[in-house]
Amino acid sequence: MSSITEQLQALKVIPVIAIEQAEDIIPLGAALADNGLPVAEITFRSAAAVEAIRLLRQAYPDMLIGAGTVLNREQVIAAKEAGATFIVSPGFNLNTVKACQELDIPIIPGVNNPSTIEAALEMGLTTLKFFPAEASGGTAMIKALLAPYAQVKLMPTGGISIGNIRDYLAIPRVIACGGSWMVDKKLIAEKQWQKIGRLTHEAVTLVG
Repeated sequence: MSSITEQLQALKVIPVIAIEQAEDIIPLGAALADNGLPVAEITFRSAAAVEAIRLLRQAYPDMLIGAGTVLNREQVIAAKEAGATFIVSPGFNLNTVKACQELDIPIIPGVNNPSTIEAALEMGLTTLKFFPAEASGGTAMIKALLAPYAQVKLMPTGGISIGNIRDYLAIPRVIACGGSWMVDKKLIAEKQWQKIGRLTHEAVTLVG
């Protein structure tokens, strides 16, 4: 897990993608990679997720590809077989965590309170997703939560934008933030690859 944590920390911003047409992932992946962000979290919110992961892995063998919104063992298996590098879940599901550990694929489960953090620590997990970030109290909540858990590192996701991402990244042990503003579903549907590239470049420049 440490290498995934280090890679995410180097990138700082993780595009969270909900894709309806799997083939759109190729120009989308190019827009991200060509503008300094060779990473994608493709969420299981659509039926196209598994095929999109497979296509992106074929096109970009070295890209860091996460499978997001993973809710069960079956999705873990499908994501790994398609070529995902790591798993992200919205909450802490013990069965999903165990499946990832059995299949030797890193997981970043969602937490937003002390109980779920301690459940994750019990399973040996220290890099966690803080979700939904803004709705759960934002930066103030993160600072309060991190205080008792010196080993925990967080990846906030949910309500992160160009306007607040630097506030989150300024907190020690916030390694990266998940965001969807540069890969908005409307932009993908309209195939606005140049605009996605421009927004990606802006994000990379801002957090750099």
